[in-house]
Formats: sequence, structure tokens, C-alpha cells
Amino acid sequence: MTESLQTTLVLGGTGRTGSLLAKRLAERGRNIRTAARHGADVLLDWDDLATHADALRGVDSLYLVTPVMRVSYADQVAAFLDLAEAAGVRHVTYLSTFGADDAPAQIDIKAVEADLAARSTITHSVVRPAWVMQNFTDAHLPVINGAITVPTGSGTEAFVDAADIAAVAAETLLAPEVHAGALYAPTGPQALTVGEVADIITAVTGQSVTHQDLDPEAWIGGAVAAGIVPAGYAVMLRWLTGTIITGHGSTPNDDIEKVTGQKATTFHEFAQRNAHAWTATAAV
Repeated sequence: MTESLQTTLVLGGTGRTGSLLAKRLAERGRNIRTAARHGADVLLDWDDLATHADALRGVDSLYLVTPVMRVSYADQVAAFLDLAEAAGVRHVTYLSTFGADDAPAQIDIKAVEADLAARSTITHSVVRPAWVMQNFTDAHLPVINGAITVPTGSGTEAFVDAADIAAVAAETLLAPEVHAGALYAPTGPQALTVGEVADIITAVTGQSVTHQDLDPEAWIGGAVAAGIVPAGYAVMLRWLTGTIITGHGSTPNDDIEKVTGQKATTFHEFAQRNAHAWTATAAV
């Protein structure tokens, strides 16, 4: 098979990393098929098995993004990977989560990693990014009434640009033989508190932004009550925020530069590039 005939299926192809990854791979000459429930090249609904085989037809590599807003999905993913193997997929890059080794047992992140490692007919790479900078420019952690509301206390996190995650994932898919069995944990170059993130946004936009800390259970309970997340997802929010609160958030490493040859994006650079997201919101 020639390079021009190779096709990568990008799950979550309209999402934050998937859309950027698809664009990057296409620019490098790879045939791309994006998959999502809406707006992608093909429909893929985790709960509709009829969509799985069609999405995988003619594909030899896969960017695996598991079902969102769920914590139990290992069986669904395993069945999908069985189909992928049968369809001729020979490499999978899995979008995991930073610190997956310490995830609560109810969350299937590590189970998917173990499943991939146990398969003998495909190679795999695991990408475990830190919290994504884009959280602050979309509906995850928006600036509302001049504040970012999230229970992280004074803990720090090495927030990472989704574009840098996509760059790492692209290299693993373009040269799977080089990255087979690799585990990368992309981070930004600085460990920042959310208060420091707010200060950077303030400096870039000229509009005052602060961090509003609050009781974690009140925040999680409010998100569930408002229908923003399902009740079962509370364990994920509790783990993610609790890691930062306890001082065990991600710390900077050089995985991005090691894999891509480019330095990781700073939050200040990200803020300058995305200032319009906050100024447009403030103008509404």
C-alpha cells in the first residue's frame, strides 16, 4: 500500500483535537476520514452499531476518542476495536488523560489502554494530555461575569494547547513504526494556577478576569443539576479537580518538543491568539 492510499479515521473529528489533527494530517498528504455524530465525513454514534463498520471501511489507522460524558465504555470500545482489526486497521493512537494510572476504578481510561496493549495485530500509541487550554475559550470553563468558576484552589496545572496535542498525535499516525508502544503526556511549558490564567487573560484583553474558587461538591452538584453533565460523570469531575486541588496537577515536560521538534505553546501565546473569544463574550 502506498502512502497516498493510506487512510486515517479520526474519531471526534469535529472536536478540539480531532479537527486540528485531521487538518494537520491532510496537509501532510494523508487521506482523512473524520467521524462524529454531526458535521463529519461519516456518522459514528457509539450507541448505533450500524454506523461502526461503515466508518471503518478502507481505514488502516485510527485516532481513538472514547465516548464523551461517560466513564463506563470499555466494552463498547473493545467491540469497536475488534471491528477495526477485522477491517484492516493496523495502528491506533488513543487520546487518554494525564495521570490515567491514578484514575478511579470506575473510569475506563486505563482499561482501554490495557486493551490496546493486549492486541497483537495492531500497534498503538497513547497520548495523555494535561488540561486543554481551549477549556477557557469554550463552554467547559468560560469566563462568565468576569470570572472563571472552577474548584482548583491554589493548585497548578501545565495547561496544553489542543494544537500541540494534535501535532503529537499526527506524528504517531504518520510514523507508527517509530511510535509503536509509546506513551506521551503533552503539557504546556508552565504550571499555572487558574488565578494566573485569569491574570494572563486580563493582561491580554484589558478586561478584568478573576478565578472564582468554590466547594467542589457544590460545583459538581450544580453541573449535574443543570444538566451540563450526567450524574455518572461526577466521579470524573471529582478526580480531575481533586488532582489539582491536592497539588498533583500535571507538571511541564518536553514530550511535545521531543516528538514534534517544536516548543510547546505558552498560555500567553494561546491567549493572544484567542483574545477574540473573551472580548466577543464580554461584548454580548
